[in-house]
Amino acid sequence: MTADDDIRPALRALLASQRYAVLATDDRGQPFTSLMAFAASDDLDRLVVLTERGTRKFANLQANPRVALLIDDRGNRGSDTEDAVALTVIARAREADAVARSELLPRYLARHPQLADFAASSSCAVVELQVESFLLVSRFRHVAQWHPPAPRPSAPRDD
Repeated sequence: MTADDDIRPALRALLASQRYAVLATDDRGQPFTSLMAFAASDDLDRLVVLTERGTRKFANLQANPRVALLIDDRGNRGSDTEDAVALTVIARAREADAVARSELLPRYLARHPQLADFAASSSCAVVELQVESFLLVSRFRHVAQWHPPAPRPSAPRDD
């Protein structure tokens, strides 16, 4: 594994080319996964997903904010073992406060305009994923890691 490579161009390319990811949460010790539409911030320190507040995944996020997200570009071909790139994002989740929501939701809706009605629903939570690290696997065994700079101080929550 290499931590010194500047993998940000590869991260940006993968995050721009893929619209969906698999979110892994903890359901009282049992892994639980969900297919999610996502968007990333320009500085790669945050991602955003939307979910209904009444879902199991939202309850899981409330109970344990530590999550992993898998994003990949596989084509379901035999050559994927050599050609595909997979990214694991380790993050902490929280429902976005008003400031983060106003910043992240327009970016999300620019990528996923078909979800505008869902996003406007009072039961929809905008979930901010504060990235702790990225693990990028390519060529089957090449693993590179990148950590965004320390999170910026949060604005006071208005809830």
